[in-house]
Amino acid sequence: MSMRIVLAGSVSFSERTLAALVRHGANVVGVLGLADSASENVSDYARLDTIARDAGIAYADFVKINDATVVEQVRAWKPDLMFVVGLSQLVRDELMSLPPKGSIGFHPTRLPKGRGRAPVAWLTYDGDDGAATFFVLEGEADAGAIFVQEPFAVAKDAYAMDVIESVRDAIDRALDRWLPSLLAGQWNPTPQDESQASWYGKRAPEDGLIDWRSPAAEIYRLVRAASRPYPGAFTFLRDRKLLVWRARVATVPFRGVIGRILHVENASLLVQTGDGLLWIDEYEFVDGAPKLLVGAKLE
Repeated sequence: MSMRIVLAGSVSFSERTLAALVRHGANVVGVLGLADSASENVSDYARLDTIARDAGIAYADFVKINDATVVEQVRAWKPDLMFVVGLSQLVRDELMSLPPKGSIGFHPTRLPKGRGRAPVAWLTYDGDDGAATFFVLEGEADAGAIFVQEPFAVAKDAYAMDVIESVRDAIDRALDRWLPSLLAGQWNPTPQDESQASWYGKRAPEDGLIDWRSPAAEIYRLVRAASRPYPGAFTFLRDRKLLVWRARVATVPFRGVIGRILHVENASLLVQTGDGLLWIDEYEFVDGAPKLLVGAKLE
């Protein structure tokens, strides 16, 4: 009898994993998807109920993955194996230990490098290449033995959404390569080399605040890392919050006061930074749209 599999997730990476399991004919007996009511602060949120319904798979929403009702639902599904993909909530031992075969997690970095929080934003900010990595889920985050690791490149001018799309494609390649052997019963993950481990720290929406005293190249990195689907880099015009979605380092013969708009061209804003100039190409005010004029100062 084929392995009974449950999947839990909340983002497009979860969606891609579920679609691959269905595509490979896995015996998925239940899907847990994050409820809309708990999705406000989840970037790249994706519902999983449509794929589950179309494939005839039982589905249940959850708010907190470790709630007793969720544990009881998973116990009722009697899984041999559970995938946990795209959750910021840590799965506790009670739930993790229900499937006798084990649980499998996912992370989009070249583990053991880049364990921890906000990996896509950090990959984008640093311009580091990543990898779609499926591993044994255990108590320490992102530290379990690795089943498959499919690398992908991150361009130096990539935005967060570009990296997310690269992760999605890498998930498809990784699962198409590995799922047949997993579903055939093979279980031979490779332990991580702890001497090579590194960690990413938490990023919060307020970390997107632009410091115009920073070099243009550094602000450009921040804009790309904080861009959609994340909350966005931001600055203020007096008391009005301005979100900055796209930018580029400028090489034009202007010089001005740090933070001031020096030129407007086709709605793009040229701003003086602490070192160099930056074009702001896509932006929006959070509450209304006052006209931005040459000489206005961003803070």
